[in-house]
Amino acid sequence: MGKIVFYEERNFQGRSYECMSDCSDMSSYLSRCQSCRVESGCFMVYERNNYMGSQFFMRRGEYQDMQRMMSMGMMFDNIRSCRMIPFHRGQFRMRIHERENFGGQMNELMDDCDNIMDRYRMSDCQSCNVMDGHWLMYEQPQYRGKMMYMRPGEYRSFRDMGMSGQRFMSMRRITDMC
Repeated sequence: MGKIVFYEERNFQGRSYECMSDCSDMSSYLSRCQSCRVESGCFMVYERNNYMGSQFFMRRGEYQDMQRMMSMGMMFDNIRSCRMIPFHRGQFRMRIHERENFGGQMNELMDDCDNIMDRYRMSDCQSCNVMDGHWLMYEQPQYRGKMMYMRPGEYRSFRDMGMSGQRFMSMRRITDMC
């Protein structure tokens, strides 16, 4: 079970909201979020309500200033929703496809891939099927740039998910015990 505490001000000041599960809209609890503390578990945080917009992976630790988090790859400075990531025991499997609706070249991953172009000669990934485990997909090689959390399921079109124009070039398993 995870636990994250959000604060309206930097350095864990102001009103706070404690969360131990998914929260699709934090606006009824806080007017803004400028710092947070992950006490246990792992979470994806989102810049907009309903798990929309840019995402950022947070593991156990203290995040005292969301502005400063931007230097670590976070692409936004205010958290509006969050999703708890359950710990996965067992194997990891994901099929990535070059085109939407599982078209084009297909490759199956069971471990991290820091560059799909180098490993598979794939220039793009527009759909995937996550069969086992939880994954993070990144827009640039070497796990850099915007990220997206993928849990088990079929993802026929990243464009239809609001990721228009975004391509994914590296993938990493979420293996953290958090």
